[in-house]
Amino acid sequence: MATFAKSSFDSAIYATFRPTYPRSLFDFIFRYHERNNSARWNRAVDLGCGTGQATVELTPFKRVTGVDPSSKMIEVAQGTLKNTPTSTGQYEYTQASAENLTFLEDSSVDLVISAQACHWFDWNKIWPEVARVLRKNGSVAFWGYSQLRLTRYPSLTPRINAYVEGTDPLNSIGSYWEQPGRSILDHHLIEVPDANEIVPGAFSDFERVFFTGDHYPSLPSPRSVIMRKKMTWDDLLSYLYTWSALHTFRQHNPSDGENPLGDVAVRFWKDLKEGAEREDGRAVEGHDEVDIEWPLAVVMATRA
Repeated sequence: MATFAKSSFDSAIYATFRPTYPRSLFDFIFRYHERNNSARWNRAVDLGCGTGQATVELTPFKRVTGVDPSSKMIEVAQGTLKNTPTSTGQYEYTQASAENLTFLEDSSVDLVISAQACHWFDWNKIWPEVARVLRKNGSVAFWGYSQLRLTRYPSLTPRINAYVEGTDPLNSIGSYWEQPGRSILDHHLIEVPDANEIVPGAFSDFERVFFTGDHYPSLPSPRSVIMRKKMTWDDLLSYLYTWSALHTFRQHNPSDGENPLGDVAVRFWKDLKEGAEREDGRAVEGHDEVDIEWPLAVVMATRA
């Protein structure tokens, strides 16, 4: 997470090329919230909100607050909000850590979410703080996605794994992820402790849901993948450039950009393209489209 706070990290590019979350995910969360007849829709909070991508999807709530420790992320989120003609004052952003929500009163929040950020949380602090700010029957939904998959090219998955998880310090970024956060994502949030293990009796329900399709059959009751995106191959490369591990890789290997075959991300991207070309039997151009999907895990809880 420290990578995102560095002055050299480009938050605007990060916001432009990261994948978006499907409406079906938010509908799923809202249905979970409304299972209790006394559920309220007054206040929602997005922890580790980044550039506000998920924050602005919490439309049923009268007041929505995005929280992030990075001033750069908050700046981008606020800038995006100012440039939205239909902004009604429903949304606001606050720079703070997820574990220290002192600006929120006890029992004042109806829904707490976190999108692709909870793998950094200190659970011995976050669960008590969430329990404090949630109203009775309030809901929690934390989610994260793991490695991308090329929908039409499952044979290329080993190449993706070699680049993302590999230990070759010059041709993979596996050694440059901040840990343990990355491994928690890749393990589908299994390491996230049950809320009642940390705050006994505070939550009446705790569930794990896996929208991982056939990618990880060992997970319990996996559901179909819902996080998908069609993008050009050129946009795929731009997305690869947003990865925090690549940012760290470049700092440790400043001469990599001088490689005549391209930097490490370009070499990986070309490798994927060549694999797709072999399967399709034709050349793949940068403007051609490719289908991407991400296995997604969700942790949900209800305040007792």
